[in-house]
Amino acid sequence: MFQPNRSSLSGTEMQMKTRKEKRFDEVEAGLQKLTPSNTFKNLGSFASRFTKISELLSYLGPYNPRPAPVTAKDAVWLFDNIAFKRSHGNWEAEFVSAVLTQHTTCDIAEAVAQIAERIGLSKDDAETETIEQRLMPFLLEIQPGRLVNATFGSDTAMKLGPGGRNGISSAVKNLPVGESGEIVSTSAKVPAGTSGLLEMKTEYTEPEGWAVVSDIDDTIKVTMTSDPIGILRSTFIDTPTPVAGMPELYAHIHKLLTPKTPFFYLSASPYNLYPFLSAFREQHYPFGQLILRDASWLTIPGLLSNLTLGTEDYKVDRMQKIHSWLPKKKMICIGDSTQSDPEAYGDIYRAFPGWVKVILIRKVTDIAAVGIEAKNDPERFEKAFKGVPEDVWHVFESPSECYEVIKNAVS
Repeated sequence: MFQPNRSSLSGTEMQMKTRKEKRFDEVEAGLQKLTPSNTFKNLGSFASRFTKISELLSYLGPYNPRPAPVTAKDAVWLFDNIAFKRSHGNWEAEFVSAVLTQHTTCDIAEAVAQIAERIGLSKDDAETETIEQRLMPFLLEIQPGRLVNATFGSDTAMKLGPGGRNGISSAVKNLPVGESGEIVSTSAKVPAGTSGLLEMKTEYTEPEGWAVVSDIDDTIKVTMTSDPIGILRSTFIDTPTPVAGMPELYAHIHKLLTPKTPFFYLSASPYNLYPFLSAFREQHYPFGQLILRDASWLTIPGLLSNLTLGTEDYKVDRMQKIHSWLPKKKMICIGDSTQSDPEAYGDIYRAFPGWVKVILIRKVTDIAAVGIEAKNDPERFEKAFKGVPEDVWHVFESPSECYEVIKNAVS
């Protein structure tokens, strides 16, 4: 497996410096109590033994011989994806699903109060209702070892899972023949009463042509990833706001490269935010596959650490996966200067020469949001893109600067 060039740790070092200056550790420590209680503590002995067996078997992930069925008390989430065709000619796609409880055993009022206090609200402020709604996906308990039955299209049966210890299942599935640009729905076949995101969409894409990998936070959505209070406010209170000019740029790219061009939205945000980010993407940007982190399910501190720790390695790993799906595509990678996008895109360019054709980095000029001025230092970009031709990578402040770059690359 490819190992990133560590001759320069500028991106990682700046993330750690920002965390220290902005007191991320202090804020995270104040949120440690936001975890569910034991759902099964009041169950009888038989139910308790059954639950323990099921949980032990969930360590086996997809090899679990006795997966538990989805119940009417569960919530099932299905995630949109992109279908690809490998060299052997079969259509495939990675299907991701998650199973959780519908309700939480947490003290919701306490959880909301902690977030409100950190943001600077009183418990009576009207915004606390918004906090409760957006906080809920972090407080629902995972259901390990669940198997989700689904139907792809009109008649193709599919089994998703069983999920592992984090309640998430992920597997590449063979698909019926499709046309590039075609979008097919998959529906979960679950008991009446089961809630969640019970339908997903799969977009077919040809092996060649263009594709786009885009960061989300502070690239296309205002998140303030360099400030812990800013992250909490933008996630749990503020109306999700697109970065000015980016929806128009993405619509232009989508039209220019044809609607068959797949978009991958790659974020270090945890999967808890999938409904929130999916709705935001649907409102402002072209259809695409959201690829999020699954390492911090059920933790608010995990939200902060995911966005600020290990983002370079994480993004390189996920882009390696995309390359394994679509090695013949011509890639446009779009990110920003607040985290490790320059370093990650530089790493992936060097790993797969010729695959990435354009790298666009939004230079976030609000220093209060960036955290430290060094993130926009020209030397940082020179180090990140060492060995990358100068006509491939571009740092911009206004999206209007990107139109000519894209036009020249495509022509």
